Amino acid sequence: MGLEVLVLEKLDGPGGRARVHRAEGFTFDMGPTVITVPQFLEDLFATRPGEPRLYPDFPAEEDLRHTSQYVQIVPLDPFYRIHFPDGTHFDYNNDREHLLSEIRRLAPEDLEGYLRFERDARAIFQRGFLELGFTHFGSLWDLLRVAPDLLRLDAVRPLFSFVKKYFQNPKMRQVFSFESLLIGGNPLLVPAIYAMIHFVERNWGVHFAMGGTGALVRGLVRKLEELGGRIRYEAPVRRILTRKGKVVGVVLESGERLDAEVVVSNADYVHTYGELLAPEDRFWHGDWRLKRTRLSMSLFVAYFGFRARGDEGERLRHHNVLLSERYEGLLKDIFHRKVLPEDFAHYLHLPTLTDPSLAPPGHHAAYTLVPVPHNGSGLDWREIGPRYLEKALRYLDEAGYLPGLMDRLVYTHFVTPDYFQWTLNSHLGNAFGPEPVLWQTASFRPHNRSEDVRGLYLVGQSYQPGAGLPSVMMSAKMTARLIAQDLGLERAPRALLEARA
Repeated sequence: MGLEVLVLEKLDGPGGRARVHRAEGFTFDMGPTVITVPQFLEDLFATRPGEPRLYPDFPAEEDLRHTSQYVQIVPLDPFYRIHFPDGTHFDYNNDREHLLSEIRRLAPEDLEGYLRFERDARAIFQRGFLELGFTHFGSLWDLLRVAPDLLRLDAVRPLFSFVKKYFQNPKMRQVFSFESLLIGGNPLLVPAIYAMIHFVERNWGVHFAMGGTGALVRGLVRKLEELGGRIRYEAPVRRILTRKGKVVGVVLESGERLDAEVVVSNADYVHTYGELLAPEDRFWHGDWRLKRTRLSMSLFVAYFGFRARGDEGERLRHHNVLLSERYEGLLKDIFHRKVLPEDFAHYLHLPTLTDPSLAPPGHHAAYTLVPVPHNGSGLDWREIGPRYLEKALRYLDEAGYLPGLMDRLVYTHFVTPDYFQWTLNSHLGNAFGPEPVLWQTASFRPHNRSEDVRGLYLVGQSYQPGAGLPSVMMSAKMTARLIAQDLGLERAPRALLEARA
């Protein structure tokens, strides 16, 4: 849009929670690894100076010709292999006939139910994603205008309750509700509008960036710099500065002051309002509101390198979801009781099945992610962490997912909710921002334009529309539009943009 852009990054390299951990020849993505709607990336990489691409919402380009100049994106099949404790599994992809055959194999009694679920989830996807996905709900009226449609689609009841209408088999109920966990949502509580995730993946697939998500981050940095943007690393912000209710810049932890007409915070919601803004600058987002915010769960993530046996691809796939004997009880332990269960579910990421370059020859790089309560639980992860690492890896070994793993390990590293709290500045170590329950969705989710300070905007998983890679890209476009509207640039001619630049 012709604006001078400076990105201030706390860490020593790009990516934030999508940073990369490298050690002993292994490359580990520390953050998101599931790429959906790659056309959003194509739209971004196709951007040229002086031509703001605020439209269209869903690019017509079917290919990724601009993206391929920065990073190689490859489709995955299956998207996930979902493992059940009895040794069976469900391979989840976007081939309708394949999905029907998997249901027929594991739960033939649910075939007719899936057809009804498919019909209703498609309708939610059409309204909630294709038509409303880029809507900024800046007021309660914005929500009231669409509430009748959402009620008609039954999109406000809890997702798991919605799924139970269609499926009798416990396995199918888990298969078609677990995905909200990937964005920090409890399937027992998130609204059924998140059933649209099924069709987001059905429409655009699940992809992987060769070289890992870090390769995508490097492509984004290169694009930013080509457009004239700059990044400063090891530049944590201490305070957002204001004068008479208007943002005037920021001050860094070092004491350096940087003046700015516009400030956009990608930081955690509670951190932004509770730590970066002075109390006198906060009326709408006062301490009372921050304390009432229900935060998402956190994560324990074990990164490990191990010697290959050559048979890892027989039982496992690139993305694996390892479910436990309990489902509802486990979710209640993590989200409600905030206790560390004896059992656990895993998301096991084994990217070297797709890209062997991420590990030394003859080895695999992997991580296993376990949902855990955030630090409001009072758990002491300094004491728990090492024991939990061994427990998680031993489970993968003894349950037969990676037989002999404990003897084949050559490298381990782990992060806990403390990492999210103190390194990533996420309040109480939450991993996904405000939990996407009904009363923290749409107009009730923190807005992308601050109500407290003019010139302050918010972007990313804590804000609208929510967490997950497609959602944060949508959040970016929504925030860019708000800035353009407020600066009178939304439909500015190219000459004006070039003059401003």
